[in-house]
Amino acid sequence: FSVDCVRRMRSRAHSYDVLSSQANIAGYRAVVEAAEEFPRFFAGQMTAAGKIPPAKVLVLGAGVAGLAAIQTARNMGAIVRAFDVRPVTKEQVESMGATFLEVPIQEDGSGSGGYAREMSDEFKAAQARMMLEQAGDVDIIVTTALIPGRKAPILVNQEMLDVMKPGSVCVDLAAANGGNVEQTRPNEIVTTENGVKIVGYTDLPSRLPSTASNLFGNNIAKFILSIGPQTTKEKGIFQIDLEDDAVQNMLVSYGGEARYPDKITPYSPPPPPPKNDVEVITKSEEELLEEANKAQLDAFVRNAGTASLAAGALLAFGLTSGDSPSSVALMSSFALAGLAGYQVVWGVAPALHSPLMAVTNAVSGMTAVGGMLLLAHGSTPDAGLIPDSPAHWMGAVATLLSFVNIAGGFSVSAKMLDLFRRPTDPKDYFELYALPASIVLGGLAAAGFTGVGDLGTVSGTVGIASAICCIAAIAGLANQETARTGNVLGMAGVAFGLASTTADMSIAGATLPAFQQAGLMGGVGSAVGAALASGVGPTELPQTVAAFHSLVGIAAMAGAAGEYLGSSAGELAAGTLSAVYLATFIGGITATGSMVAFGKLAGMLDPKALSLPGRDQINLGMVTLCAAGMAAFLNPGLAGDLVSDPESVRLASLGMVAAVSSVMGLHLTASIGGADMPVVITILNSYSGWALCAEGFMLGNPLLAQVGALIGFSGAILTWIMCEAMGRDVVSVILGGAGTKQVAPSDGEAVEMEGEVTIATVDNVGETLAEAKNVIIVPGYGLAVAQAQFAIADIAKKLQGMGKNVRFGIHPVAGRMPGQLNVLLAEAGVPYDMVFEMEEINDDFEETDVVLVIGASDTVSSAAEDDPNCSIYGMPVLRVWKSHLVYVLKRTIGSTGYTGLENPI
Repeated sequence: FSVDCVRRMRSRAHSYDVLSSQANIAGYRAVVEAAEEFPRFFAGQMTAAGKIPPAKVLVLGAGVAGLAAIQTARNMGAIVRAFDVRPVTKEQVESMGATFLEVPIQEDGSGSGGYAREMSDEFKAAQARMMLEQAGDVDIIVTTALIPGRKAPILVNQEMLDVMKPGSVCVDLAAANGGNVEQTRPNEIVTTENGVKIVGYTDLPSRLPSTASNLFGNNIAKFILSIGPQTTKEKGIFQIDLEDDAVQNMLVSYGGEARYPDKITPYSPPPPPPKNDVEVITKSEEELLEEANKAQLDAFVRNAGTASLAAGALLAFGLTSGDSPSSVALMSSFALAGLAGYQVVWGVAPALHSPLMAVTNAVSGMTAVGGMLLLAHGSTPDAGLIPDSPAHWMGAVATLLSFVNIAGGFSVSAKMLDLFRRPTDPKDYFELYALPASIVLGGLAAAGFTGVGDLGTVSGTVGIASAICCIAAIAGLANQETARTGNVLGMAGVAFGLASTTADMSIAGATLPAFQQAGLMGGVGSAVGAALASGVGPTELPQTVAAFHSLVGIAAMAGAAGEYLGSSAGELAAGTLSAVYLATFIGGITATGSMVAFGKLAGMLDPKALSLPGRDQINLGMVTLCAAGMAAFLNPGLAGDLVSDPESVRLASLGMVAAVSSVMGLHLTASIGGADMPVVITILNSYSGWALCAEGFMLGNPLLAQVGALIGFSGAILTWIMCEAMGRDVVSVILGGAGTKQVAPSDGEAVEMEGEVTIATVDNVGETLAEAKNVIIVPGYGLAVAQAQFAIADIAKKLQGMGKNVRFGIHPVAGRMPGQLNVLLAEAGVPYDMVFEMEEINDDFEETDVVLVIGASDTVSSAAEDDPNCSIYGMPVLRVWKSHLVYVLKRTIGSTGYTGLENPI
């Protein structure tokens, strides 16, 4: 047998490949010999006398010897770079923490038997230019390039030697075959004129004799045990298996007969797996036109269906509103405000979705309008600060909770938007807006106290100003430059609305105690809201918004109950009764659903989806019960056989819908997994708007209808955006089913994870970043949990100072609510022009040297694109795996994402 004839392409033959085992020793010893000749530390040192930088080592050739040299140099603390003409070695080099150098010409240098082949002249020229640049920068070069049967190629020529620094060292492992370095002499150390030492030892394995002998002995022992029979797997027999490629390739004589080279069957590696060729179908112009016509028809059918539903709803409204022109005017206000809101919300930057939700949440505190009007209705001059009727108590509760929402929401919004402010941004002069605000409020006060003009007309005009400011507030959130202005306009809109309501209270005959009660509830609520907001940071933002949503829901329920309780029997029209019932229904779902969302986001409740048997049937039953209750509420005669008193039927129906809708809100939100909480937050935001709308129709108040439509459409659009980003079905989310059932687009099991986790050290990451040019940082919710935004901001700043191109890539649903990661980075001082959305940066990963994934998993999972049987298949993700190197920072190795799925990368 000839042990140097082993075919290295056979994985089984690696255990008795003598060349590999001895080359491993040579690579290790090469670095030891370099350290002996190198006049400085390998690892960097920080001493009282000064700082000594680490040595820079360049390894040419990433075979067995080269990889051993890389590992040894890294372990000794050096900065290591490597080059090989075989692209397949790149991953191995980088897994050891070294930087893989690449020639800007695509050419594969993989040859037969695991060796490299000779490259083209063009490639060699480009390689020479790159090597010349590296020679002037590194301290040590280790060369390992050998091609069987040929003289060793020159990798380090005289020009490269001339630019190397004095004291540098070259270790040439190909010295026995002529050498890879220009002045190499076998078994000698040559010192060039500029002080570079060239080590040409050919006996490097012999310099570790004990290790070399042990490994050689192991090679031979494993070879003998592997001789055969391998192909028949017959037990209890020892024989030379001539059918085994690894054995017959090494058998040079057998039975006194020479086999080499004529009788040896050349080893042929197994053919690569067949590629699934994609059949290219060429379509004619007629076929393309037919497809376009079909797509156009589908779009028209869909739009016509939507328009038909809207037309039916409008007709039903006209038939049920009686002869009240004010109802038609109210619907006009609602429709126009909804259309305006629909248009402006689409223009809001994704980075500002969190402030958008906080602002709309604060504006939804306009439920205070209903509470204040309830306090005015039936008030008496001799009443005290304590409410004296159930309707007044409901009004006080609604006013108190609404002001908590207003003050807290705007305070949180202002804090978040201030985080986006850069030192170079010009100063804002919002105090100048006091002039137009004073004109509006001063005119209203003049109409109220001096009788100039009709107070009702002026109040309505101020209400129009309120609606305009609220719409403009959302439009202002379209970009960071105008976002703070948008928040101020939202405050102005709410202030105008409350001022208009104060005038309406006066018109309704409110006495002084009613104003005092409203002022007291407003003052206490504002103080509580401001106190709560003062302790909220970007990490606590999602649960805070959810908590504020619950207050809106309770306030809407209280306002609806107070409106009904404060009216005489038979006084309310069918339209108003419908609005009372719907406000209670939507308010109940919003209140308890938001509480569950708060608990899940705050870690108080299990984030897993509740999956009760018959979940969908339970929801359907509750909806049916509420629908039956509404029928009885509008027409008590339907329950005449059970209860004869119509008021008792209505009270029972109203109490029932309050209880059932509250239970329904709990069940709907609990049935949604924690991973889908960003969608839940947006849909609850939408619900709060529709509750406000219902209250507007209940009170006949155009302002509430307009603002409610604005918030409702805002939340609905954000819900749509989130569902698209997460690959979720929006109807499933609304019905409480998102994330609770794995629906595979195709039959079969999910792809099994393969490969091993490669662990890096902090030093690996730091040195790789120092060598990189383009860096993208992808944060997830783990960044928020670890409060790591300040550390990563410092790292990004330092890398920028080193001339690196550093950017942040944000997934639309990173974090626990839309835009949360943008706010966290802004808090740490990361300029918003460094932060890019997924659509803006996804195509840049292929040109990126290093990606840092910090506390994210599902949003960077390749399974979303590659595994049709995983639950997030089809969800758009950041394609970090297309970059040259990815470091994933996780709390535990191999941990799953929030959806419970393992990530292939």
